[in-house]
Amino acid sequence: MKLFFDIETIPASDEFKEVAIEAERKKYRNRDIAEDDEALFRASALSGDFGRILCIGYAIDDNKVEILTGKEKEILNEWWRIAKNASKFIGHNILEFDIPFIYKRSIILKCPPSQMLPVKKFETENIYDTLKQWSRWDYASNLSLHFLAKALSLESSKESGIDGSQVYDYFLKGKYNDIYEYCRRDVELSRKIYKRMTFEDL
Repeated sequence: MKLFFDIETIPASDEFKEVAIEAERKKYRNRDIAEDDEALFRASALSGDFGRILCIGYAIDDNKVEILTGKEKEILNEWWRIAKNASKFIGHNILEFDIPFIYKRSIILKCPPSQMLPVKKFETENIYDTLKQWSRWDYASNLSLHFLAKALSLESSKESGIDGSQVYDYFLKGKYNDIYEYCRRDVELSRKIYKRMTFEDL
């Protein structure tokens, strides 16, 4: 089965806030952001080291998109149960973001993976990353999901509602359903792009 997916993430918990800021400061030590603790804290949402998964959106084959929510450990355990029978994992930038993030959080929260997904520079048998497939692994040609949708004359998931940079602010305001809807749209768009790129929508 084909498993289309996307994750939405938020910064570290209060318990790990200070260490997360210091870890991010090391990454950005030669940039202006290194002096901005709030920006560094928010940047922790981009790494599974201390950032957290708020939800995982997924769709099996042509079925409707579902959103996994709740406690992070419960989300991950359910994700791996669903992923157990997947023959192909599909999404945008999943090789460099979603998959490493999910694995790190699974190790931290003691959630055994049901599959060991290789993260390699070039195409793997059971992973289709639309970003890498489109750019053919030319980093200078990487396109965001939004601009890839534009290139393919598809409606972007960013055009109605929020985008990834606003997820944490919406989280703070308790607007979880808006975040879940945004995640759902990203999964839907990833599936449309996959079908276009593999000529399944002819």
